[in-house]
Amino acid sequence: MTARDPQALRRRHRRERQAVVFGSMLAAMAVAALGATAVYTGVIDPPFAREFTTLRPEAEGAGAAPCPPEGAVPTTYGEVQVQVLNGAGRAGLAADVGDQLAARGFTVLSADNFPGDYPGIALVRFGETGLRAGYTLAAQIDGAALLIDTRTEPTVDLVLGGAYSTLVEPAAVPLAPGEPLVGVEGCVPLDEALQVAPPGPAPATEEPAEGEQAPAEGEQAPAEG
Repeated sequence: MTARDPQALRRRHRRERQAVVFGSMLAAMAVAALGATAVYTGVIDPPFAREFTTLRPEAEGAGAAPCPPEGAVPTTYGEVQVQVLNGAGRAGLAADVGDQLAARGFTVLSADNFPGDYPGIALVRFGETGLRAGYTLAAQIDGAALLIDTRTEPTVDLVLGGAYSTLVEPAAVPLAPGEPLVGVEGCVPLDEALQVAPPGPAPATEEPAEGEQAPAEGEQAPAEG
């Protein structure tokens, strides 16, 4: 044997070990991928009991949808003071929907961006004094979720999500003046919902004292795009 034969033998052994290591890694990855696919499609049960969850902005999941009190009826559209928020990332969505709601007679306070993305269709948020207004507004959007918070004002927030499509046609809105409101699926009694209600929005900035300069428009929040 030549003097170079031992080196060639070592190189061959090293290549063989590398082939075994990489082959084992690829096999393990393939098994893991197959297992994950089987769990995701429901072919096999996952090795844990907890369901997957999606984090939602501003602790929305911490609250609850309240059932309307017995005998509560819709408000007139003009009584609903709504702030429309764009959580879908589509430019101009809040302004467009705000215009549509205003055309129906709703009092649209503002159209702005939601601080984050909302993956659902729409979320209607309100306090106890705005419950009837919240239900009246939610009836305009098929599949809208409702959430009560601790605000004391009768204002309502409408968060438009990535799954939002369009408003319900006016003639198809499931409301009738004088007829009791119907609670959404999964709603809980009002007193129970209030016990887990998340904080309401921050109070509006007070008017500046005489001689003080008011903040410029858009200084506190970016304009809705």
